[in-house]
Amino acid sequence: MTQQNLLLGQTFETRGNPFETPWQDAISINSAGAVLIENGHIRAVGDAETLRKKHPLAQMHDYGPHLICPGFVDAHVHYPQTAIIASWGKQLIDWLNTYTFPEETRFSDPEYAREIAARYLDLALGHGTTTMCSYATIHSESVDAFFHAAQDRKLRTVAGKTCMDRNAPEGLRDTAQSAYDDSKRLLNRWHGKARAQYAITPRFSPTSTPDQLAALGALWSEHPDCLMQTHLSEQLPEIEWVRGLFPQARDYLDTYEHHGLLGPMGVYGHAIHLTQREIDRLAETGAALVHCPTSNSFIGSGLMDVMGLAKRGIPLGLATDTGGGSSFSMLRTMAAAYEIAQLRGVALHPAQLMWLATAGSARSLHLQDNIGNLAPRFEADLTILDLASTPAIAQRSQRATDIWEALFPTIMMGDDRAIADVWIAGRKHMPK
Repeated sequence: MTQQNLLLGQTFETRGNPFETPWQDAISINSAGAVLIENGHIRAVGDAETLRKKHPLAQMHDYGPHLICPGFVDAHVHYPQTAIIASWGKQLIDWLNTYTFPEETRFSDPEYAREIAARYLDLALGHGTTTMCSYATIHSESVDAFFHAAQDRKLRTVAGKTCMDRNAPEGLRDTAQSAYDDSKRLLNRWHGKARAQYAITPRFSPTSTPDQLAALGALWSEHPDCLMQTHLSEQLPEIEWVRGLFPQARDYLDTYEHHGLLGPMGVYGHAIHLTQREIDRLAETGAALVHCPTSNSFIGSGLMDVMGLAKRGIPLGLATDTGGGSSFSMLRTMAAAYEIAQLRGVALHPAQLMWLATAGSARSLHLQDNIGNLAPRFEADLTILDLASTPAIAQRSQRATDIWEALFPTIMMGDDRAIADVWIAGRKHMPK
């Protein structure tokens, strides 16, 4: 007989997009809810008492007042930058040259790649993240290491070989042809295998020649079911650099579009300093943008207009951007998203922040039918939040007049101590 697990607690339930409809209509929390898990998937979500009576043989896991949520989905990370997270005092281009590129050269060593992949995934899991979309390095070994480590942990992941054939150190450059060949080989090896998805990955226009961008655009046209991830309009000096490298382009986005790298399966990180034409084209094509708030503040990039872009119907995800981002925690990332929105005159509701970190990010990665929601048939990746994980949070949440006021202190002050449990593909995760 198939083992069933019944998780009891407060359940975070999503019915819609809280940026498109009132959050009260899109999101709710059942204070006496339950989630029934069977064969790695969610079989039922509902009232605890009802599900207990219907499934008396299920193994009970009573989480009391803890909040049962979909596992967090981190839509833009660089796992090879794990060891250099929180490096001091540089903006984007200097940060790449001083910290990122020297570290990424080490990933030609398969053993080192395996070590950092395992370290990153364990740190992310410890913070309640159950799916992530990661850049690797130019080395095929770095992609294999990441997917093997994710497979060992039964995780749903997205990743791709980072492609660069200019403006990078020797040892971190490929060519247009090798980028195509290596990416195609890795795509065929990993895409759709177990819980792995491949993403075609030019780092960004300044580090790819037009020939390489065109080669990757051709590869994407051959495999349109793959994601394509890259960076867009992160910092003003970067945009000036792009303008000098691509003088015929209408704007930064056009450097991708001209080479076949704009489409509904495109995922563009940062997108802070967009022109109106770029916003219009992103909205027309259905491409997704990913908000990286801790990174944007840490290296001084700017303030993404989350609400304005959401009103255009552009799919939005949320991400730590490890290691330009200064935390592995999606809770901290939600807090930073709230703070950045405040600086733009908008107070995002806790329901909107939680949606960005779960269903919103899943949607940006075209995984909205698999993860990011507590609903029947979804994969059973869950994060259990302790809403009184520290004395500071507990004393504030005790004064709350409703569940949202009780949840908000965990969003703003929570860390890995707030992660009471993590479930992956229907099994309780046991940290190594």
